[in-house]
Amino acid sequence: MSHHHHGEAHAAHSIDFLPQVLLGMPFVIGIILYVMAVILSKRKGRSWSTYRTVLWVVGSCLCVITVVNPMAAVAHENFIVHMFGHLLLGMLGPLLMVLAAPVTLLLRSLSTNDARSVTAVLRSKPFHILSNPVVPALLNIGGLWLLYTTNLFHLMETNMWIHVLVHLHVFLAGYFFAAMLLYIDPIPYRYSYLYRSLVLVFALAGHKILSKYIYAYPPEGVPRVEAEAGGMLMYYGGDAVDVIIISILCYQWYKSTRLREAVIQ
Repeated sequence: MSHHHHGEAHAAHSIDFLPQVLLGMPFVIGIILYVMAVILSKRKGRSWSTYRTVLWVVGSCLCVITVVNPMAAVAHENFIVHMFGHLLLGMLGPLLMVLAAPVTLLLRSLSTNDARSVTAVLRSKPFHILSNPVVPALLNIGGLWLLYTTNLFHLMETNMWIHVLVHLHVFLAGYFFAAMLLYIDPIPYRYSYLYRSLVLVFALAGHKILSKYIYAYPPEGVPRVEAEAGGMLMYYGGDAVDVIIISILCYQWYKSTRLREAVIQ
């Protein structure tokens, strides 16, 4: 990323090759590993649903699109495109990947001993802390507040390593947020539906207030027109993804209640 863009130089700017590789490659490798795990699982006589594989591939591709050119270069110049990328990399892409149940697939494809090692990691203290939905919610929404209300946004635009770290954080925070709300994969430390719903409500409020804040107070160097359009995109685009999360959570809650009633009867 160029460090001396002013005026005309800024317009000709594009994202360098290295950050594209650093951010794009993990998703490409992830697709390869996922497909390999599906093949291993099938060899053991355990079938795996095609729709989960499709979700993983589509979710990964949405994330790749946002971190490589041409979208990465356009997002660097245009805040509306940047915000669209934020929705794909931090919300929709991670959600689709969570719904692909990668940990379940991993446990199916590994040997018993290796699967036990993975389970040990899931039961570890750091994972216990992370599995409280409040933690990924704070990392997710708090990270966005930090990005758009301080000079971090400007630093991300001018420093390659901050650019890479911010994008990694946006994806990982989005992934863990969805994973710790929906429990698609096995999670040793589980929280009640009510608790997770409350965390989700507060997180949504934080996201909505931030989108209005961006609309009223554009980040450093962002033209007001772009900030207003970007804020609206964050508000309504975030809503669209949130509806999916809310629907899944409500459906799971309903299903578990019906199950409990059936057991009682």
